[in-house]
Amino acid sequence: MAKISSDNVRTFSVGEDDDGIRLDRWFKRHLPDVSFNLVSRWARTGQLRVDGKRATPGDRLATGQVLRVPPAEAAPAEGPGARPKRIVEPLTDDEAEFIREMVIAKGRDWYVLNKPPGLATQGGTKTVQHLDRLLDGLVNDEGQRPKLVHRLDKDTSGVLLVARSARAAGHFAKAFSGRTARKVYWALITGVPSADEGLIDAPLAKQPGTGGEKMHVDEENGLPSRTRYRLIERAGNRAAWVELQPLTGRTHQLRAHMAAIGHPIVGDAKYGGADAFLTGGISRKMHLHARRLKVDGLDGKPIDYTAELPGHFAETLATLGFDPMAGEMMPLDTPDPAKSPETRARRAAAAAKSARKARKGERRSRGGAAAKPARRPTRRK
Repeated sequence: MAKISSDNVRTFSVGEDDDGIRLDRWFKRHLPDVSFNLVSRWARTGQLRVDGKRATPGDRLATGQVLRVPPAEAAPAEGPGARPKRIVEPLTDDEAEFIREMVIAKGRDWYVLNKPPGLATQGGTKTVQHLDRLLDGLVNDEGQRPKLVHRLDKDTSGVLLVARSARAAGHFAKAFSGRTARKVYWALITGVPSADEGLIDAPLAKQPGTGGEKMHVDEENGLPSRTRYRLIERAGNRAAWVELQPLTGRTHQLRAHMAAIGHPIVGDAKYGGADAFLTGGISRKMHLHARRLKVDGLDGKPIDYTAELPGHFAETLATLGFDPMAGEMMPLDTPDPAKSPETRARRAAAAAKSARKARKGERRSRGGAAAKPARRPTRRK
C-alpha cells in the first residue's frame, strides 16, 4: 500500500509483477491520471526518486525498490485554459466496508464481486461514485490496486471479476475479448417467447441520435451479435424468467436483443418503454442479474462463482410464484454456435459458392489464354 508522509509525498514499493518495467509504464499502470509530461517534469526537478536516487522515465524498476512520488496536488493543469484534474477523495470507512462486503471470493490474482444495482462500474462526466473508485478499498500491502477487466451496466447487478495484478488483468482481458469466459445472466422479461429456447442472431449498432447511448438492430451496418436464451419459468402469458448467455459482447446486447424480439427486460425503460413494466407491486428496477461467471485463472484452474440475487429481483420471483431453485437446474454449457448445424450449413454453402467462383475464374483464364486458331496463309496464284 502507498505510504504518505506528513508533506503528502507518496512512497510505493515495487511489486513482483512490475519487475523490469519502465518507470513511465509503471505510472500508466498504477497512476494513470499522471501524464507523461508531468512524470518528466518531476524527473527533471529531482522530485521523482527510486531508492533515494534521482530517476528518469526510462529507468527500469526492480522488485522491492521504493519509488518516491510527489503529492497528487502538485499535478498542474496542462495546456492553456485546461481545467485542473479532480483530486480523488480517499474512501470513507463506510465506503471501504461497502466494497469489502461485495467480495464473494478471492484468489492470489483475483477478486469476484457481487455488484449491486445502481452502482456504475466506471466513472463519467457526472458519475462520481463508481466501483472503480471503490477498488481503492482493496489495495494490498504492496500498494497494488485491483483492476477492472470487464464491466456491467449501472442497473445490472451480479458477478464481476477484478484482477489483483497487471499480469492477471492481461490474462483475463484476453479471456473476455476472446469469448472463452462464460457468463450466465438471469432476467425477468415481459410476455413469454414462442419457443422455450433459442438463439437471437441480430447485428447491433449504435442508434443514431442517441450519442451512442443506445443500440439497435441494424442488419446492414451492425456488428455480429448473438444471445442464447432459455425459459426457466413463466407466469401465464404475463412474464417469464429466462437464462441468457451472451455469445458476443456488444454494448447493451441482452437488453437490445430481448426488446428486439418483443420481450423487453422488466424495468428497462430505455429499450422497452412503458411495456417494460409490470403492475401488481412489481419493482420498477431493472431485472437483469449476472448470475454466474466461469473463466480459467492464470494457473489454468477454473474460477466459477455465482452471485445472489438483489432484493428486488428475489421479491419479484416470490411475488410471481416462481421456484427459486428452478434456475439452478439449468446447465451452464451450451452447444458452441460455431459448431451448430445452422452455422455448418452456412459455412458449407459459402465454401461451395467460393469454389464455384474459383472454377468459373479458372475457365475464363484458360479461355482468355488460349490462342486463336492460326489462319493458313493463302497461296497466290
